[in-house]
Amino acid sequence: MAIITTKDMFKKAYAGGYAIGAFNVNNMEIIQGITEAAKEVDAPLILQVSAGARKYAKHGYLMKLIEAAVEDTNLPIAIHLDHGDTFEICKACIDGGFSSVMIDGSHHSFEDNITLTKQVVDYAHAKGVVVEAELGRLAGIEDAVAVKEEDASYTKPDEVEEFVAKTGVDSLAIAIGTSHGAYKFAGKAQLRFDILEEVQRRLPGYPIVLHGASSVIPAYVETINKYGGNMPGAKGVPEEMLREAAKMAVCKVNIDSDLRLAMTAAIREVFATKPDEFDPRKYLGPGRDQIKELVKNKLVNVLGCNGTASSY
Repeated sequence: MAIITTKDMFKKAYAGGYAIGAFNVNNMEIIQGITEAAKEVDAPLILQVSAGARKYAKHGYLMKLIEAAVEDTNLPIAIHLDHGDTFEICKACIDGGFSSVMIDGSHHSFEDNITLTKQVVDYAHAKGVVVEAELGRLAGIEDAVAVKEEDASYTKPDEVEEFVAKTGVDSLAIAIGTSHGAYKFAGKAQLRFDILEEVQRRLPGYPIVLHGASSVIPAYVETINKYGGNMPGAKGVPEEMLREAAKMAVCKVNIDSDLRLAMTAAIREVFATKPDEFDPRKYLGPGRDQIKELVKNKLVNVLGCNGTASSY
């Protein structure tokens, strides 16, 4: 199967009451863990690359790794730019073979966000590429995205219709209480389902995206802290809330921090229990295995998209 866009994915997800997992990738082991999990449970995937990951691993390397994963698994996979903040980086990814890009103009005014998003949409659509944009701002830090708590803002439902109509954007990331990174909440997360419901009412059938949706699995944090880490108070979004959102208008759920925690926990355990180990395969392999188990759980028990890849 060839690399695909998210259009058909989102139509199927909306109709089926599930969401597609959008997993950030940085290297071979992460890509293998994610795609092997999806293959076992027959799930479509979005593999997304941040500007930081693209700089770290290089565009060409990541493209070839993802192409190899498509060939190996025969899964429907989309390649997505996560949090592109300029027209130039979106254009480079479109020209470089990505099937989907996100233009994040949420740090601009509403009017400037529309202008920038429309510029990317016009270029992308002419090339057969789909576009995601963002309204509202999530707090937290993840890769190059850093927004202070006081600068975060919920999405305003009364803006979504105008924004989508004027930009022609294909999907919309909204802020309803998730946040980037592993240090998310002082207490239990409270997602604003009232905002999601109102957005869904105003944009019937339209695909919505949740960023910052890692659950910060306690077992990984405990393992990291057991072997020398210091992550007190790391919390994320309860998985039952994500499942509820996936039954509604949310068709894409972004997961990055949980992948990092899973790999880091596995590697820390290897070094702590086998301090003389120096073969990268012996610590990156367990990291890959941990990511695989994490992703299988997300696809089946959280997103509900297992068993759907064979319909493509």
